[in-house]
Amino acid sequence: MADTLSDDVLRRAAERAQSKRFDVRTMPGFTTIAVICFIALYAPLFPMAFYSFNAGDSIAVWQGFSWRWYVSAWSNDLVKDVTVRSLIVAACASGIATVLAVLAALGTTRTQPFRGQTLIYVLINQPLMVPEIVTGVALLVFFAMIKVATGYTGLIYLIAAHAAFCIPFAYLPIRARLEGMDKTLEAAASDLYATPIQAFRRITLPLMTPGIVAGAMLAFVISLDDVVITELVKAAGQDTLPTYMLGQLRRAITPEINAISTALLAITVVLLTTIFFLTSKKE
Repeated sequence: MADTLSDDVLRRAAERAQSKRFDVRTMPGFTTIAVICFIALYAPLFPMAFYSFNAGDSIAVWQGFSWRWYVSAWSNDLVKDVTVRSLIVAACASGIATVLAVLAALGTTRTQPFRGQTLIYVLINQPLMVPEIVTGVALLVFFAMIKVATGYTGLIYLIAAHAAFCIPFAYLPIRARLEGMDKTLEAAASDLYATPIQAFRRITLPLMTPGIVAGAMLAFVISLDDVVITELVKAAGQDTLPTYMLGQLRRAITPEINAISTALLAITVVLLTTIFFLTSKKE
């Protein structure tokens, strides 16, 4: 009887503590502020997408529905060239960044804590904290020295620059996935005489695959959308789709830019939605 009463008292105390727990959603004005933030973030996207279907030349006066500007962008050979170049750079850079991020994540999560581990974590995520213009200028100076010494001015510099700042974006989902994995599975594999390579190939790698895919896709999106570092590092004739769009905006704004931006937005949304489902944890 005493045990029953004690359990009942503890249960009621836990319920009271749960009810008193702070929840930001209960704060006055939370919903209003959240709605304002979402409007500020996403409201400008709707006019851009809407006027990409404008039949006229104006980006602000509706003159009827038409696929004219999408057809124009699709038929533009220069747009095709810069799009292909953007995809090549993003694919190569995200692949390199993901491989390095996997190695870094394994080295910082699947080991015993060691001196300097926090410093390594900070150094890996440095591109997230340093202004992008600073990273761009540093890469510009560094690659300029190599170009003078070698005379090579190919696309490899742009790929290397994108890979450098994409590493932390690939690293964070992979590290999060590894930290959420049960280490006893790898220990059990070792107890069953699996070598470290076998344990990694059969246990660790399959379990961390969603994090790897999410990290690679995030790095791909970041590389595909980059303007600042690309503008500083690229050589003549190496425009990507974002830098091409920036150059067009300096000359004249047409609904063709709206169409390209809308298509790029759609691709980004699809990739980010996929990342969300890959990284979300099931109950």
